[in-house]
Amino acid sequence: MTELRGRMAEYWKKNLKLVATLLTIWFVVSYGFGIILVEVLNNIQIGGYKLGFWFAQQGSMYIFVALIFVYAGKMNALDKEYDVHED
Repeated sequence: MTELRGRMAEYWKKNLKLVATLLTIWFVVSYGFGIILVEVLNNIQIGGYKLGFWFAQQGSMYIFVALIFVYAGKMNALDKEYDVHED
């Protein structure tokens, strides 16, 4: 029983580490690139649009959607590793 508790504690520790990492990436992209570094990034243009403006308007949303897919893939692998996956 204690072995199971230990494995589940390890599972949740890895889960929370993944969530914290992905939320940090999202924060850096949305707040950092879209607000703090907007003036620096506006010196770079892609497709006629300033990069800082692009991150503020659309880039952070694209990154968020990509992070959802990364989370789903990583959690499926973690679930299989700890044998808590759905069949």
